[in-house]
Amino acid sequence: MIIPKESKLTTEQEAELRKITGEFGIALQPIAGEHRTIYAMLGDERDELLISRLEGLDYIDRVDTIQQPFKLMAKDSELAHHKIRANGRVVGDDFLVIAGQCTIDPRNPSFFYETAHACKEAGADVLRGGVWKPRTSPHSYQGDAKAMEILVEARARTGLPVDTEVMESEHIHIALDADVDMFQVGARNALNYGLLKEIGRSIKDRRTIVLLKRSIHMGKLDEFILAAEYIAVGGNPNVVLCPRGTLPAMDGYRNHPDECITPLLKEKTWAPVVVDPSHAVGKASYVPFACLAAASYGADGICVEAHVNPKLGIGDDPKQAITPDVLAKVIRDVRAIHAMQQPHLQHLHLAKPAR
Repeated sequence: MIIPKESKLTTEQEAELRKITGEFGIALQPIAGEHRTIYAMLGDERDELLISRLEGLDYIDRVDTIQQPFKLMAKDSELAHHKIRANGRVVGDDFLVIAGQCTIDPRNPSFFYETAHACKEAGADVLRGGVWKPRTSPHSYQGDAKAMEILVEARARTGLPVDTEVMESEHIHIALDADVDMFQVGARNALNYGLLKEIGRSIKDRRTIVLLKRSIHMGKLDEFILAAEYIAVGGNPNVVLCPRGTLPAMDGYRNHPDECITPLLKEKTWAPVVVDPSHAVGKASYVPFACLAAASYGADGICVEAHVNPKLGIGDDPKQAITPDVLAKVIRDVRAIHAMQQPHLQHLHLAKPAR
């Protein structure tokens, strides 16, 4: 919808407008109101260059688009009925639980093997384990490719699919060689479009799932969904959106918890939403409450940090990993809430996408 500054365009202005929109295959339909005539665009209005050219005209006040800026991830796209499966569960129909250590310690592989078995016994569906870790300080532990062997061995011992974060090309290739089941894109790389495109190309025609976290400083939800679009256009639509808290942080929490955006995302996209409560609140004693909140807001799963002995863990585990016994209770509770939520969520699945 094009809104002029004056009550109506002149003949010359309308002709220029028709010429510009026509170059993009769009017809123009004037709609005369009592005080102002607006101009509806009939066609695909999602081209950024089109919008830029229209907004650059000095007689145009603003351009309000009706269509979503994303195509593949839109709720009404041809992928709307696509199903993502992990460990026998259909993500969205079933509540998915990803659990495990923040960081795998290559010096103490037994910790990870014990954690892996304990997470499986607690009811987790996917095993998470950080092989490489982004760190604010270059002097902090950055991870070790040798940990990939431990992650793969834990998969063999438990039968659980595995999830790990990739941050650069080398990580992608190592993870592909190891046939990692789920690639995690962290908050620092959620807007690294070059990396997102490379991941999309690399996993084309594979069963790999991508858990895309929300950027720490990410603004509008459309930006989050468009980041997922970068991956999906590569040919693999197995993308799961993961709110994990944003900045500025709320006093007492590591970040500003954002599990409440789940129903907003579900109105815009078909993609499942799996919340990371561990990074949102950043303290083990708060994590169970954040998990319950995520399920209450209609999330399709949680990605939570767990460790058999958090005090002896590395990375974030000492401060925010929960123990397997706590994890087991959390899983029982969130799955009960998820079952209760299904009737309430039906209107989000049936509603037309929010514009």
